[in-house]
Amino acid sequence: MSEVPATPAAGSPRLPLDIRAISRALPHRYPFLLVDRLTEYSSDGEQCVGLKNVTFNEPFFAGHFPGHPVMPGVLILEALAQTSALHARLKLGDLEGERIVYLLGIDRAKFRKPVVPGDQLVLRSTLVRGGGRIWKFRGQATVSGQLVAEAEYLATLAPTGEDAGAAGDGQAAAGSTAGAQ
Repeated sequence: MSEVPATPAAGSPRLPLDIRAISRALPHRYPFLLVDRLTEYSSDGEQCVGLKNVTFNEPFFAGHFPGHPVMPGVLILEALAQTSALHARLKLGDLEGERIVYLLGIDRAKFRKPVVPGDQLVLRSTLVRGGGRIWKFRGQATVSGQLVAEAEYLATLAPTGEDAGAAGDGQAAAGSTAGAQ
């Protein structure tokens, strides 16, 4: 996959996107912001890759599971959904706009291997359908080149503020807001 060029066209983001740029694009904050860096965005806008560095000091490891820390699968799906929310915003050229991505559904979720402290999740989002009211993405999470989780996501974009509730009727913004369950 090709990346956005180092000297991007006017209005194109410069990659990698660091945590500050991601925080401007997504409403999530610690401990629920689960994408640390966005490293790739294909020139055709069909794929996007993010990273999540999994560390022992993540708050969920205290109870999942004591003595045998494993990242909860729903949080891996959340990280994938947040990557897809960033993907949609990049595709629209609206990285810091007035819209929010709401998760509408998750299909075909599968967990292949446990994710543990010290792992780096590579979060790949592939656009299946988008540009209209409903977007569909395929997400794959890998560690050291091995597939650990995958799913398909449906999402929509809505204005922020007072009108945001009309878009989701209670759904969380994409990835908890990009993929809250």
